Amino acid sequence: MTKQDFNEGLLGFLDASPTPFHATQNMAGMFSNAGFIELDEKIKWNLEAGKKYFVTRNDSSIIAFTYPKDAKEYLMVGSHTDSPNLKLKPNPIVKEHGIVKFAVEPYGGLLLNPWFDRDLGLAGQVNFSDSSKAIKSALININKPIAMIPSLAIHLDDKANQERTINKQTDISPVISTNEDFDFELFIKNELEKTGLKNIEEIYAYELSLYDTQNASYVGLEDEFIASARLDNLLSCYVGMLSICSISNDKPMLFIANDHEEVGSDSTSGAGGSFLESTLKRMFVEFDDYVAMARSSMMISADNAHAIHPNYPDKHEPNHAPYINDGVVIKVNANQRYASNSKTISTFLANAKKAGVQTQKFVTRSDMGCGSTIGPITATKIGIETIDIGLPTWGMHSIREMCGSDDAYELYNILVGFSI
Repeated sequence: MTKQDFNEGLLGFLDASPTPFHATQNMAGMFSNAGFIELDEKIKWNLEAGKKYFVTRNDSSIIAFTYPKDAKEYLMVGSHTDSPNLKLKPNPIVKEHGIVKFAVEPYGGLLLNPWFDRDLGLAGQVNFSDSSKAIKSALININKPIAMIPSLAIHLDDKANQERTINKQTDISPVISTNEDFDFELFIKNELEKTGLKNIEEIYAYELSLYDTQNASYVGLEDEFIASARLDNLLSCYVGMLSICSISNDKPMLFIANDHEEVGSDSTSGAGGSFLESTLKRMFVEFDDYVAMARSSMMISADNAHAIHPNYPDKHEPNHAPYINDGVVIKVNANQRYASNSKTISTFLANAKKAGVQTQKFVTRSDMGCGSTIGPITATKIGIETIDIGLPTWGMHSIREMCGSDDAYELYNILVGFSI
């Protein structure tokens, strides 16, 4: 696969995945097309050596794995499907001052300023009943500008460029209409019917998020960069998905993309839940085999990394400031906010050298707080040796982030040739 083919596929995946539900659906489709067999957590599994499988949970997290006979040394790649965004509240409609607005709640640690004056669409999962009276769910994606959060004009706030702050309750309600007869439930029913569903009787609940309708694109005089929403962490999801689809069935590999990382991972479909552990115990029924596999395998927690910002270089630790398009970043933290250790770092470096790919190291400034990933959580729950790596990014948690057009492809090349 060429870098051009890789990146064109990445742009399409980003545009088609406005929510974790859509990302999971798209990955499930990719796995099905690649010959993976879908499993259901609610029924007994009869796994056959030499085949490959995938399973989803909550429609927002997914695991895919190969199943070679007697394999114990698994390469596992972990990422997450969720990104910071604005979610609709349960009673989402506010009508005042001649305007209809959405009531929204920030999800995760999002950078709020870039959400102003953007063309916003709406997507997510809806639960409903039809004439059969059964509760069903479906995905919707309103991929057109139906909402915007207008900025306050500088004439009304002459200190905006010095000290404007944002109130999460009062300042970020997107405007959607001047029609005060707007009926939200009817609106959602109509969107469901556009997907081919009929006889919808009642909307019970939903998980709907606003998103920027601008497509992912190349940026730079020579297309050196990629700009998109949700690079954190659909970038790693795409790399992991493509990697496991590119290897032979006899290579032991597992890929997991969890939901809810941006809010702490404590959910049934998050890394703090039982999804990975339950799957591994069904793959390795005997306890001794399970422990032997966990202690013989390695987890690569793949997320994004802060590239040195050209306008704010003092925000970075001088000797550990990654550059965009300068290689995959190994993330290290003495207080175990990242799970990397000397053993896993050495294994990763050896494989990067074998692939002819350069690497970088990232350490947060000692006087600044350090974020974390699914890496320490997975290492703790499973007892698997883990490394935290990332792809250098600018504007993390903005509505539109930037990465290099080289780095993800280089990580893909490391993973497809990886040996423990």
